[in-house]
Amino acid sequence: MREEEEFTGSGQRVFVAGFRRSMRLCRRKARNSHLPCYARCPSGCYSAVAAPYEEVVRYQRHPGDRNRLIVLVGPSGVGVNELRRRLIGVNPYQFQSAVPHTTRSQKSYEENGREYHYVSRETFENMVYSHRMLEYGEYKGNLYGTSTDAVRTVHDEGKICIIDLEPQNIPLARTHELKPYIIFIKPSSVSCMKQSRKNARFITDYYVNMKFKEEDLQEMEESAKKMEVQFGQFFDHVIVNDNLEEACVQLMSAVRRAQDEPQWVPATWICSDNQS
Repeated sequence: MREEEEFTGSGQRVFVAGFRRSMRLCRRKARNSHLPCYARCPSGCYSAVAAPYEEVVRYQRHPGDRNRLIVLVGPSGVGVNELRRRLIGVNPYQFQSAVPHTTRSQKSYEENGREYHYVSRETFENMVYSHRMLEYGEYKGNLYGTSTDAVRTVHDEGKICIIDLEPQNIPLARTHELKPYIIFIKPSSVSCMKQSRKNARFITDYYVNMKFKEEDLQEMEESAKKMEVQFGQFFDHVIVNDNLEEACVQLMSAVRRAQDEPQWVPATWICSDNQS
């Protein structure tokens, strides 16, 4: 499998599996997907974005309950993938990503359920229509996506599932079953990033191993501001990734609190539990 470099947030370069880049690219294309809106999201799911008020209650996860889904959100280049990778690396027996689904052909060295869940296009599109995809997109003629089934598999193993989503897909994850804890990874100021990222490099659709330019940093800062304005009501915690080591410690602490300490959650999540 070809691997590519990705910025870590500390001026380091790391390698990430090619499917992560595929997902990032197809996410961009997913906004204009050929599948209709009602297939991409449950009825009214996006109305929550503009909702001025949502009733909340205090929720304490019991030891016997499933773990809460951890969702990382942040602008491109801020280091979301590296933080997720490091968190899983700390304890892979406790933390795990959801294995994506894809319609592309399985390669000889790959194992179904390890790199991907390999399915037909018809099966994939049926999963989209039945609202079983948290995100999906098309890249080079193949569909890729993260499913609720894959998240459920991780939780059934007693682990904590860590995924990253584009902010517009957050409403799809906000269900009483998953009870996601949303962590926003935020960049520091442009002046600070000039120092911390002066040796950092990143990938684009066309070039690999490019240095960050000042306009890239400004774009990252502006993107983060827009995310906070449009989706900030969904963020349970915010971490400024100015120093990767410190951000990783903060992330670990936040994940622990999400599982072990009382948190405010939508009242409908608890009502749904009581009715089921």
